Amino acid sequence: MSLQIRPASLLDKSTLNHYYTLDQPDDIIQAMYVWIDGTGEGLRCKTKTLDFEPKSISDYPIWNFDGSSTYQAEGSNSDVYLHPVAEFKDPFRRGKNKLILCETFKYNGQPTDTNKRRNCKQVMDRASASIPWFGIEQEYTLMDVDGHPFGWPKNGFPGPQGPYYCAVGTGKVHGRDIVEAHYRACLYAGIKIAGTNAEVMPAQWEFQVGPCEGIEMGDHLWMSRFLLHRVTEDFGVCATLDPKPMEGDWNGAGAHTNFSTLEMRSKEAGGISVIETAIDRLSRQHMRHIKAYDPNEGKDNERRLTGAHETSSIHDFSAGVANRGASIRIPRQVMADGFGYFEDRRPSSNCDPYSVTEALVRTCVLNE
Repeated sequence: MSLQIRPASLLDKSTLNHYYTLDQPDDIIQAMYVWIDGTGEGLRCKTKTLDFEPKSISDYPIWNFDGSSTYQAEGSNSDVYLHPVAEFKDPFRRGKNKLILCETFKYNGQPTDTNKRRNCKQVMDRASASIPWFGIEQEYTLMDVDGHPFGWPKNGFPGPQGPYYCAVGTGKVHGRDIVEAHYRACLYAGIKIAGTNAEVMPAQWEFQVGPCEGIEMGDHLWMSRFLLHRVTEDFGVCATLDPKPMEGDWNGAGAHTNFSTLEMRSKEAGGISVIETAIDRLSRQHMRHIKAYDPNEGKDNERRLTGAHETSSIHDFSAGVANRGASIRIPRQVMADGFGYFEDRRPSSNCDPYSVTEALVRTCVLNE
């Protein structure tokens, strides 16, 4: 007798709801530890039962995992340690249960290669007097399990781009249920999600996280990505952060990063001149930022930053007011007000936000 394997997406979620309604002991919580794996893009998780309710992040125990199965260690010395750094409410198990974002460390106490948070935190601490604020616009594409964009004709293509951006209506948007579920999950978890919209390519969406101060930007964006993958798992589809998921006359996906400091936000401090100084510094460090803005040091962004489809060229630095084809965009209202923020449009959708925010602060604030 052969067994038919059923994909998880076909399982009846109402059956699971019965088990979620079972009473949970008052002195027990489930803490799901979440971390970035050795690819610098993937997320992993596992759950620990605690017989107490932690009062702060420092109360969560350090844990470990098999790093040889996550591209982070050799099998002969496989233990990698999880250090809890940020706590969020669990929108799936709910109640007192938590999601715990962790940094990863090797046996010798050194951060793993893809633990970019440690250096980012040190830079943010050094620049804390400038109160750096960030907001990241995370673009992504919904894909069917066969790798085809969700809602696209299986044997062809949808109509050309034009009617899909911020659209409404059948045939113009695909997967709004997923977007709304993710939005609510982020709000419940305590993530600073600021909004969402349908993007230029059909099946492509965007959500915004921020404003966040310092290291909080990376923490909240990574956990929002975890929730995105977890929610799409329930719906039986996939979310890709590939910066150019479809070749041809289709928009790519970025992580446009909005940035300001206390001085930039102040008209009295000459905010616009501080912004212009920061942009001048960025112009001199273009390739360093390109390497920091995707996990493959610019190779992923080569497919996206072509100078077409609302992007700048990966090879050239540019800046302009209200120009979405420039490396750096100064919003028109900011120029009119004389203070505010600027948008760096170069980061790829699969960037590590710790690397992006660290690079911006190093260049614009610390002038390194």
